[in-house]
Amino acid sequence: MLNPPDIARRLNGVRDRIADAARRSGRLPSSVRLVAVSKTFPLDAIRIAVQSGQIDFGENKVQEAQTKILGAGSLPVRWHLIGHLQSNKAKKAASLFDTIHSIDSVDLLKKLDEGVAEKGRQVDVLIQVDLAGDQTKHGAPESEVPAIIDVAMACKAVRLSGLMVLPPAVDDARDARPYFAALRDLRDRYVAQGIPAVNLAELSMGMSHDFEVAVEEGATMVRVGSEIFGERTYAAG
Repeated sequence: MLNPPDIARRLNGVRDRIADAARRSGRLPSSVRLVAVSKTFPLDAIRIAVQSGQIDFGENKVQEAQTKILGAGSLPVRWHLIGHLQSNKAKKAASLFDTIHSIDSVDLLKKLDEGVAEKGRQVDVLIQVDLAGDQTKHGAPESEVPAIIDVAMACKAVRLSGLMVLPPAVDDARDARPYFAALRDLRDRYVAQGIPAVNLAELSMGMSHDFEVAVEEGATMVRVGSEIFGERTYAAG
């Protein structure tokens, strides 16, 4: 059962922790955007968070997000796709999301750009980088990122805005720090090589268990769900 005061309290608590982490690293709290991960939670939970001033919401699956987005109507919400995007869902995603964090190939980027152009929209995209070499997870190997950047810079309707990383699961949040630092350093190298800073301004990194460490290492977007909405209950199968 949803508890509006509890969601509001949790949301404000996460905001305070983000602000503290930003100050520890000499940054303004306003430099970090909170993406409330609403996957598996009902639209009513999103409405409660909106009443507490939350704007950005992240979903993992296109089909689940579509139901919520259509049901949300005129709610003042920015929708983020943070989960893997299959090529056959690219055109559907093009009509739904404001930002897509999980671009991991040239082919996917091209299909998305075509779909976004057909809809007469503009969508921000981030390149998901696999810094752990984990073949069981999604993300572009670092060696393939320059080619994706080159294609992104030539796209008609999507706009490259940054990079995303999903570190390996760790028990201690501090063990994720090297991956966050590596993504920041990778971004800085690309900018030094001439990629416009505006196209790599966003670093999407950090989730409920490690977002404070991510902010300390330069995250501009953190993806936090269970710390706001509570523990998830997944349907069987």
